[in-house]
Amino acid sequence: MTVFFSLQPIRSLLLAGFLIPALGLAEEAIMPPKETLLEKELQLASPKATVKVYQISFPKGFKTPQHTHEGPGPRYIQKGRIRIDEAGTLKEYGPGQVFWETGEVMTAENVSDGEAVLIIFEIVPDKDAVVQKKH
Repeated sequence: MTVFFSLQPIRSLLLAGFLIPALGLAEEAIMPPKETLLEKELQLASPKATVKVYQISFPKGFKTPQHTHEGPGPRYIQKGRIRIDEAGTLKEYGPGQVFWETGEVMTAENVSDGEAVLIIFEIVPDKDAVVQKKH
């Protein structure tokens, strides 16, 4: 379990002169540890792209029709469990998990006992740049 704390009380004591005046050390940011959830090399169809971030809540038992997205990208499960069928491959993801959606035909189904919440990061290539690149 990661514990976060504020350096403000220590800084206040330093400023009041109660501790050794090491103000520079007290003001340095102590960063919490980070965990890589997904790392993926990305080759875009154009030099420009738009990044869109969506949050979508699926009621219990909801299943999308087959569909595609404008662009690929990481998807983050914030709450619940979601079963993804992408290009015939079934995988299930739960809270805190991230997966990469390629843009192939897919469905998403809430397989939890309650609401499921999905955060979609979508990387949409600039269509004009793709057309210009092809000519």
